[in-house]
Amino acid sequence: MAHVVVIGASTGGLPFAYDVKKNLGKKHEVTVISNNPNFNFIPSNPWVAVGWRSEDDISFELLPRLKRKKINLIVGEATEIKPNDNQVIVGDQVVDYDYLVLATGPKLAFDEVDGLGPDGHSVSICTTAHAESAHQKWEDFCASGGGPIVVGAVQGASCFGPAYEFAAIMDTDLRKRGIRDKCPITFVTPEPYIGHLGLGGVGDSKGMLESECRDRHIKWHVNSKVDKVEANKVSISNCDDNGEVIKSVEVESKYTMLLPAFKGVDTVANLANVDSGFVNPRGFVMVNKYQQSPVKDNIFSLGVNIAIPPVEATPIMCGTPKTGYMIESMVTAIVHNIEDIIEGKEPSHVPTWNAVCIADMGDTGAAFVALPQIPPRNVTWAKKGKMVHLAKIAFEKFFIRNMKTGNSEPSYQKYTFKMLGIERLKKK
Repeated sequence: MAHVVVIGASTGGLPFAYDVKKNLGKKHEVTVISNNPNFNFIPSNPWVAVGWRSEDDISFELLPRLKRKKINLIVGEATEIKPNDNQVIVGDQVVDYDYLVLATGPKLAFDEVDGLGPDGHSVSICTTAHAESAHQKWEDFCASGGGPIVVGAVQGASCFGPAYEFAAIMDTDLRKRGIRDKCPITFVTPEPYIGHLGLGGVGDSKGMLESECRDRHIKWHVNSKVDKVEANKVSISNCDDNGEVIKSVEVESKYTMLLPAFKGVDTVANLANVDSGFVNPRGFVMVNKYQQSPVKDNIFSLGVNIAIPPVEATPIMCGTPKTGYMIESMVTAIVHNIEDIIEGKEPSHVPTWNAVCIADMGDTGAAFVALPQIPPRNVTWAKKGKMVHLAKIAFEKFFIRNMKTGNSEPSYQKYTFKMLGIERLKKK
């Protein structure tokens, strides 16, 4: 009997646990280690931050769902991984494994910018707890009559979609409240242009998102580093195409949300002390084309915590996003590769790493497709419309329902491609 342990139970770890248990069957054991007793649907956090959703709407308790599928759950922080002993330490508990899957998500590097984050002078939508706190501050902000807003991402960030989402969602909510005219919005990003998205642009994402910002009266600063976040302003450095500072700017702000750069969580980053081949300098897990560690062939990794190089060089560092569809392909590949190894075969399944993103904009939405993620691409496509807004609402319900019922294949591809007509595009 093999024991598969997965650290993390979010949009990568939980589907993996269901899928690997379904494929391996009763003869093998699956254990989930999670520092949160609940599953939270992270893509809905921007809605939580403006009060369009509550934590209860997008969360549920893990234990009864996993127990029904005969999957073990350990709630606690994995404080140490001992790859040479095939063990994970969770508090006082030692968990032995045959195969380990790292689906921890990232460490949020708020400390890399002075004053950034919930413990500083900005809010966050990176976790559901952060989004709930952001909502409380949003209500106070609106009740006080509003004021200037800064939204965007700092240097080294990699997931730009939620920043564009939140800017548009705030704009929509402020118009509903009748105070948009009192709330100038400024978008700040290290991207070389609006709509770069860490992907070198997707279709006409540049023109589409620039037009959206103009229509919503959102000003922007690109090629910008955030130097400091204070209670009433954000200090930034505008840079040229070589990354050299050309002007320092102070942008007034009464409500600030800037996505941080990501790093590997400490427990994973500490694997560098065992062997330098486990993680890169940022603490992200190094993997081969089978999502397998180059150091230990019984360790796999998926999701935001894997090391993926930037799609292209930019004047200011922009990381590469890991979208839900990309993560789903990683889940499927790892499940089948573990099956292969158990059966005495070599791993043979390679994930697609295609990028598909659905971004809600409050009253409309935008979808971006890059197949594959790294150019040249077979499909590069961007589309905006009410249909995308409705597709994301429907997908939220679809995914949460599947995670509650233990459906091992929520399938971003089958659902999203069908909703957006991308299968038709692929056939052309």
